[in-house]
Amino acid sequence: MSEPTPPHIPDKATVLVVDDDQVLRRQLFWALDSEHHVLEADSRAAAIAQLQSGRVQVVLCDLHLPPDLDGISEGLAVIEAARAARPSIPVVVITGSNSRQTALEAIRCGAYGFFEKPFNEAEVTHIVRQAARVRHLEEENLKLRASLDACRGFRRLMGSSPALERILKQARAVASTSATVLLAGENGTGKEMLARAVHEESPRATGPFIAVSCAALPEDLIESELFGHEKGAFTGASQAKMGRFELADGGTLFLDEIGELSQAVQVKLLRVLQDRTFERLGGTKTLTVDIRLIAASNRDLEQEVEEKRFRRDLFYRLNVVPLQLPALRERREDIPVLAAHFATKAADKHGRPPVALDAALIEALQEYDWPGNVRELENLMERLVVLTTGSQLGTEFLPEKMLHIRRAAATASGNGRSDDETTLEGAMLALKRRLVINAMQAESGNKAAAAKRLGISRSYFHRLVSELDITT
Repeated sequence: MSEPTPPHIPDKATVLVVDDDQVLRRQLFWALDSEHHVLEADSRAAAIAQLQSGRVQVVLCDLHLPPDLDGISEGLAVIEAARAARPSIPVVVITGSNSRQTALEAIRCGAYGFFEKPFNEAEVTHIVRQAARVRHLEEENLKLRASLDACRGFRRLMGSSPALERILKQARAVASTSATVLLAGENGTGKEMLARAVHEESPRATGPFIAVSCAALPEDLIESELFGHEKGAFTGASQAKMGRFELADGGTLFLDEIGELSQAVQVKLLRVLQDRTFERLGGTKTLTVDIRLIAASNRDLEQEVEEKRFRRDLFYRLNVVPLQLPALRERREDIPVLAAHFATKAADKHGRPPVALDAALIEALQEYDWPGNVRELENLMERLVVLTTGSQLGTEFLPEKMLHIRRAAATASGNGRSDDETTLEGAMLALKRRLVINAMQAESGNKAAAAKRLGISRSYFHRLVSELDITT
């Protein structure tokens, strides 16, 4: 009968065997070598030298190494040295059958487990395998934490375009304060992500971040959700409930789509912003909270004020530090980096191998206007990863509307370009051509100024000039 296949360990663990008995070390080497990298040491000094190399992931140590000059057990000293080198290294102690109590004491001191001499090979391989798996999981956890830390704060917002950098510079300045922030921008530009980044870079980072979509809350529940309610405040209120303002105490409250709030709720919100006090629905006790408020809207709130749909006094309370997030079409230089990031994320999510983006795909992505902004790009990259079987993403599975733009651009580049305005493609090309020419004329041929006038990057402007065959 064949031996059962041992559980999979992604990479061979490096095991250090510490024993002054060369025969025992050899026995353990042959028992473990098929599954692990095995190092050997015959003393505490030799073991410490191996531990300092940083390669060791599991230690097997004889508890009864000869004592040092001070009479201290070198076996226990190795355990201490291993834990000092890296507290997460599992140490398995080797002991005689008459020293079980000592072995248990070693476990209380931090050893992972023990086995007795003469050892059973199956028992040894099992305990080392388990210790190696524990170590592997701890290493993966540390990598995950490091990855999460690397994506915290303003590192969440990827890109280096001037449009994005300008906003991030202001956001970094305001993050260290408690000033109220009002985020504006189209849907999908990353307003909640920026709000989280401001929170994570602020002195309130250890406090809660509570996000609320005002548009998603039913009108009759908004007050209860924001300010909480007391038992019996309305039909179905069987117990008291904390609102989002209370939950955000000591941290940050993010109110997305704040333009959706009714006038009645706007009045209560204004009071909270003025003195940070409110009452729960159905209650009389005044509550005080310490929060930082970040609000966001894809509407033009100034226009909403003029049309009397949003309170002027509330708008000025919110508009302490306004930040306008750029649309993705205004930061086309960032599209390749974002697309590669989303493709990697999607490949990990769906268990696919790493993928690359070919040049034609990158060009197509940069030519599109992205009405859905970053969210639309992320969804598209996930779709391409799911549908593509190879290791390189191309234009094969792009939506038809993007392929139309590609074909129009190819036509405009000189292969029989037509400005026939009776077709949609021709009309779009003619409009782009007129806009570029007018901008160039208005700025006396200065391309950088013309790109700024059109609200696009210089690299995209130069590409348009080339594709539309405009003489400069």
